[in-house]
Amino acid sequence: MVLVLGGALADRYFNLSFLDRILPRQVSQKIDQKIVSEESVVVEVAEKVSPSVVTVSAKSPRRRIIGFDLFGGFTSRVEGGTPQDIGSGFIVSSDGLIVTNKHVVSSNDLEYKVITKDGKEHDIISINRDPANDIAVLKINTSGLTPVELGDSDHLKVGQFVVAIGTALGEFRHTVTTGVISGLGRGITAGSVFEGYIEELDNVIQTDAAINPGNSGGPLLNSVGQVIGINVAVAQGAQNIGFAIPVNVVKEALAQYRQSGGFPKKAYLGVQYQMVSQQAAVLNNIPQGAYVVEVMDGSPAESAGIKADDIITKLDGESVSEKKGGLAKLIAKKKAGDQVNLEIWRDGEIINLRVTLSEFNQE
Repeated sequence: MVLVLGGALADRYFNLSFLDRILPRQVSQKIDQKIVSEESVVVEVAEKVSPSVVTVSAKSPRRRIIGFDLFGGFTSRVEGGTPQDIGSGFIVSSDGLIVTNKHVVSSNDLEYKVITKDGKEHDIISINRDPANDIAVLKINTSGLTPVELGDSDHLKVGQFVVAIGTALGEFRHTVTTGVISGLGRGITAGSVFEGYIEELDNVIQTDAAINPGNSGGPLLNSVGQVIGINVAVAQGAQNIGFAIPVNVVKEALAQYRQSGGFPKKAYLGVQYQMVSQQAAVLNNIPQGAYVVEVMDGSPAESAGIKADDIITKLDGESVSEKKGGLAKLIAKKKAGDQVNLEIWRDGEIINLRVTLSEFNQE
């Protein structure tokens, strides 16, 4: 009682409180101002960008499944035909261009729709998939949309504040989460639990902003509401780790799309291979490179004379190295119709072959 009374009297006579002795009011005010400032930033970004964020839904064809039950005899049920929110996207032009992940719209057997913030459903006129990146450009027939502002991802810093918006878990539309950039230059395997599609991606942004299945294709934003990345994946078996493709990759893809109306087809060589690491090369007295396990029938590789057990060591003078992403990374830089020079190790000899890459038909 004495201590409480003494504190009250001191506060009355000297305008001090017990809290002021531990945490001066000036410091407390600064903390309050910082919290209010961060809240204001998130609210402003959400209000500014949410109208430009869309949900992507998919519907599979209705089909009747016939089964047999030992106790009930033949059974029949209907599957499909019900739309399911599977991902997110963002508007990049007022006349209906939308960017999302390629893995969100990877199937040709599903019917996709776009749902805008006002709840309106829009049929997708066209889907163009970028074969070099996990990016797709959708077109819907409408006008007067509000596009996002694309930022610059070349000068991002670890610790930078970010906001993510998307359809979390394929259920909660326009969910807003916050965090920081927790890493740069990461390599990941991206995919969708809804589509069963995976792809290797390099140089992505790592963030601790909550990114869940369904957020794929949505924007990662800086504190002024500019898109700095496209949310692409969540780390399996880890908490609070998500990834985004840098927006400058998206801008390059958009520029290519607007120039040609689509994307060049993915280049195809036609070999199944296994990378020979430096350690394996030393132990087996063979060069590093891509060890050819199988050559596909009718492929450019077969036409050029590549054989099983060959080791592809160079492509256009560039070493085929596991550390540099292997053969797939070098092929990804090419387009269908390109001629490439391959240096091949075969039975202790170096052979040079010229190959014309063809078009990879699988989306």
